[in-house]
Amino acid sequence: MTNPATKPTPVSQPAAHLRLVSDRAAGAIAGIKLSGVSKTYRSRDGDVPSLRPLDFTINEGEFFVVVGPSGCGKSTLLKMISGLLPPTTGEVLVDGEPVTKPHGNVGIVFQNALLLPWRNILSNVMLPIDMKQLARDKYLARAKALLKLVGLEGFEKKLPWQLSGGMQQRASICRALVHDPKIMLMDEPFGALDAMTRERMNVELMRIQRETGKTVLLITHSIPEAVFLADRVLVMTERPGAIAAIYDVPMPRPRSLETMSDPVFTELVQRIRKHFFTQGSLD
Repeated sequence: MTNPATKPTPVSQPAAHLRLVSDRAAGAIAGIKLSGVSKTYRSRDGDVPSLRPLDFTINEGEFFVVVGPSGCGKSTLLKMISGLLPPTTGEVLVDGEPVTKPHGNVGIVFQNALLLPWRNILSNVMLPIDMKQLARDKYLARAKALLKLVGLEGFEKKLPWQLSGGMQQRASICRALVHDPKIMLMDEPFGALDAMTRERMNVELMRIQRETGKTVLLITHSIPEAVFLADRVLVMTERPGAIAAIYDVPMPRPRSLETMSDPVFTELVQRIRKHFFTQGSLD
């Protein structure tokens, strides 16, 4: 199968402003580059392919979103980029360096909060600072401000078991942001939040990315969320995952909630949905 990262999968011709795109700045060193990256898991019943070979680049400072059906390997992709999981074939480069172990300069938010049960919420948020042996007093105010942002002001001294699942996930988002990482890897980070908080966090995440210039890779099941946040959206096929298409999102920044009423937004959401009419539910 031809990899759509280098040659887009044939689809009905989009409007000029909804073009399919191949890799941009493929020769650039800065950013994230995948070359022939695949993943196969071994089991008693034989090999289980999770991802077919992938080739694409995430440019430095880009907001890149991956959307696809459940079980297509989106989380596996994130773990390989973070260095938590080795690829079966191919190579992952970050700023031109091969990824062979977990990064020191990334913030990761997984689907589950993964808070340490013996640390209070503020201490959990400060965990990356403690692990890196950075000056706590330099980051304490930032940690408290992040907790206030996600509605957890007043819960700093609570233990994880005293918070709901959604509140725990908000704390994990703060933990990933507290040390101001260059790269943010986010696996359904807002899936546990209520709709209003999720929208507010989307806007806030874009502001943080815009002001800091972070490279963001975010995984989501929500097509509107993907289009709202992204510079580019990578659409994946069913398992074993491959690239169905990569779409440019040609809407100016900064964006607001009013962006969702833009005809360009609506048309691109509809176009991406068409990829899943024969693939079942995204959930």
